[in-house]
Amino acid sequence: MPTSTATQAVPNLVRGLPPRARLHVVTGKGGTGKTTVAAALALALADTGRRVLLIEVEGRQAIAQLFDIPPMEYAETRLATAEHGGELFGLAIDPEAAMIEYLELFYGMKRSARGLQKIGAVDFVTTLAPGLRDVLLTGKIKESVVRVDPSGARIYDNVVVDAPPTGRIGRFLDATTEVAKLTKIGAINNQSEGVIKLLHGKETAVHIVTLLEEMPVQETLDAANELQGLGFQVGTVVVNRARPELFHDDQLRPDGTVDPTTLVAGLERAGINPGYAPALAAEVGQYAQRLRLQRTNAARLDDLDLPRVELPDLNPPVELGELRQLSERFLDRSSR
Repeated sequence: MPTSTATQAVPNLVRGLPPRARLHVVTGKGGTGKTTVAAALALALADTGRRVLLIEVEGRQAIAQLFDIPPMEYAETRLATAEHGGELFGLAIDPEAAMIEYLELFYGMKRSARGLQKIGAVDFVTTLAPGLRDVLLTGKIKESVVRVDPSGARIYDNVVVDAPPTGRIGRFLDATTEVAKLTKIGAINNQSEGVIKLLHGKETAVHIVTLLEEMPVQETLDAANELQGLGFQVGTVVVNRARPELFHDDQLRPDGTVDPTTLVAGLERAGINPGYAPALAAEVGQYAQRLRLQRTNAARLDDLDLPRVELPDLNPPVELGELRQLSERFLDRSSR
């Protein structure tokens, strides 16, 4: 009989995910599947018995779509229960609501803040100064990481952020540094310093999602170098939608095509109409070409000297069951 969940050992995270990280920031070129990867990582963390918050900051309600729930309001929403008592919650941060919360929390401006909201001043300010929007978002992220209950215990063991894409991730994470330079004292400065310390410390890891294609790999290389230059800890490169190696080069001719005679013979032995051979040969040739490109781009990532997690090729949109399949790639269930 299979061992019950209650008696199974709590799995470890795979090697390469920084063990001290409490905040996991997931970025990647648009179209690489960073939202899916962020959700899969959050589920994996929850499966180790942790209480996890998954945050999105771009207003797309992508998390709600992924978990097949109504659009989330500015409130933490339970997304899933997990193994070993783990829980996963979600939050879609609204910059306007975050600014209202900020003014109430640090300046006691509850009524004034609501008034600003009614006349649209908050939305105007965040539109006029895009950097302020990032300051509010990272400030709320930091608050979620450090929040404690009355006993002093952290509310969340881990926070995972579906962050902006690689082209904007450096500015997003470092926006608060510019505010700190302008405000030398007071609550804003204290808050800014706290955000900077968290994001630049060992409790934060930035993971980069890529496909094994030329442009995503180049953006990954550029983003990793930029982030490390800014003093952020880059955790893992997550290779998404990697195609499996269904055959080896020694099974092909030197030009990367399959021998049609050999293919016909194989189809006949399998009891399949050999008339399918030409179309199948063309498919094999195209697939072999994609594999060669995939290997070339994988070799380019070796220059980063960073841990790598590889996820299988699943056609989007990813269903919840497939999301759990992806989350397993972040776990080590081998006996300890």
